[in-house]
Amino acid sequence: RRAEFQDLMYQNLRRVGSNSSDSGSVVPAGAQVGLGVKTAAIYRISEQGNLQQTSNSFDLAIRGNGYFQVTLPGGETAYTRDGTFSLSPQGEVVTSDGHVVQPGITIPTNATSVTINSAGQVQATIGGQTAPSTVGQLQLASFPNEAGLDAQGDNLMLQTSASGNPVTGAPGAPGFGSVLQGFIETSNVNVVSEITNLITAQRAYEMNSKVITTSDQMLSTLTNLR
Repeated sequence: RRAEFQDLMYQNLRRVGSNSSDSGSVVPAGAQVGLGVKTAAIYRISEQGNLQQTSNSFDLAIRGNGYFQVTLPGGETAYTRDGTFSLSPQGEVVTSDGHVVQPGITIPTNATSVTINSAGQVQATIGGQTAPSTVGQLQLASFPNEAGLDAQGDNLMLQTSASGNPVTGAPGAPGFGSVLQGFIETSNVNVVSEITNLITAQRAYEMNSKVITTSDQMLSTLTNLR
């Protein structure tokens, strides 16, 4: 995530464009004291995360743009990039929390293997058959403004008026990424880089604190001079 800041109100010690008390001329530059800053927005960085291979054939990673669609208990559609999927007792493809992936895909109980290609086509090899059968087709969703999605926790997000309406399409179609079976997408945060930035910020804070302490000591010494 990336934070953006805005400055707070200012106190005018001398207003820009005011008249000088001495000559009556216009003051070319004013004097203002700022009151600090505030957090204006926190943007979600949607860069591709690293892909990690797993042993679960239902794990899926999106390579590129798009979100998986899942149905919440109340019937609302949520969106996620977390492709940690499994099968429900009814054979439906669900998330780790049991939310059904949309469009619904049901794997036959007598399927011996399941393959999902990069275009999201789900095929199952059923016992007694030599050729696999197509049992479903994944659909991805994209938004005009991904930063406008409302995070709900558990890697789920909801559509808002700021995000715009979702556009759906098959993986690999124009504007959509492809899917990779047996992989999950991990965090896109570079831990080493962020720790380095944190240490740099701490050192800068320490140095500024020492400058203020030294200045205070110097002023105290001047005050005590007789």
